[in-house]
Amino acid sequence: MIPIVIPSYEPDERFPAILEEIKTAGLGPVVVVDDGSGDEYQAFFDRAQELVAPLGGVVLHHEVNKGKGRALKTAFSYILENMPDAIGCVTADSDGQHSVKCIKKCMDALTEHPDSLVLGVRDFSCKDVPFKSRAGNTITIKVCSYLCGVRVSDTQTGLRGIPEAFMKDLLNVEGERFEFETQMLIETRDRYPIFEVPIETIYDSKENHQTHFNPVKDSIRIYKIFGKIFARFLFTSLSSCVIDLLLFHIFCKIFGNIIGAAYYAAVATVLARIISATYNYLANYRFVFKSGKGHSTSLPRYIALAVVQMSLSAGLVTLFVFLFPAAPELVFKIPVDVVLFLASYYIQRRFVY
Repeated sequence: MIPIVIPSYEPDERFPAILEEIKTAGLGPVVVVDDGSGDEYQAFFDRAQELVAPLGGVVLHHEVNKGKGRALKTAFSYILENMPDAIGCVTADSDGQHSVKCIKKCMDALTEHPDSLVLGVRDFSCKDVPFKSRAGNTITIKVCSYLCGVRVSDTQTGLRGIPEAFMKDLLNVEGERFEFETQMLIETRDRYPIFEVPIETIYDSKENHQTHFNPVKDSIRIYKIFGKIFARFLFTSLSSCVIDLLLFHIFCKIFGNIIGAAYYAAVATVLARIISATYNYLANYRFVFKSGKGHSTSLPRYIALAVVQMSLSAGLVTLFVFLFPAAPELVFKIPVDVVLFLASYYIQRRFVY
């Protein structure tokens, strides 16, 4: 069994139309979630109840608008508690963007790949796709790939096949509104493969005018997720730098009167760097990348990356100073280390952890 989940907020005539088509096709059951649409839209949901009930479906209600993410979680909870034979579910939008044919394709794909997140992906090169949707999807693809290691063709699709085990996991995932779907993609990393299914690209000016996606507020919510991920990496890097400097100062005080003046600074540097690097490695392992690899794999790669990064920094800065001797060293040091820092994040995410 694969229930179809349709969250809906202030729907129009396309909502009962898609339910009619689903009923005619004999698909379902359908779990509809009225996300606090209000009395003005009650007739739509009364009609929805009439259409989904014969196939064992139900209409659930939120008293107030809580967001698409919360509506999906409400449906997931209902399915997990009341439909034990479900191998997962397929989520679809209520605004006519997803045809019954495409919904069926995703249901079939989930049946064939019950342990994968199935995405119904659109072709954003089509001329009917609005520029803002094309641009937003392209940017989010690149950001999601770089920061999270998750690359998909359509980050914004609401047509998804979600395995039963993943539904359980998602109940505890942050995100109450549109950002929940982005968080869902991130949660698949190293846990659930993604299987993409090409679907029809259905857009029209009316749909775009009535969309409940707020391009400012909801985009901020989505990019806050990405920002938090990179902020953790930035924090561990800066804090390891502070630890390194503090330990260097402490070790200089300790060894200054014990070891000769020619050596104590070197000893302090080495000891401080070993401890701060160990902290940085463990913090990135557990806090930033939440690695599932063993230390026997990650640690040698981390050490190799650190050596290469330090060598490149020294070599490139030396080269630029040699080529442009009149310029201050920091003019080269800062941009070189920034580029290496960004490259280091990608390499650590992709190969180390």
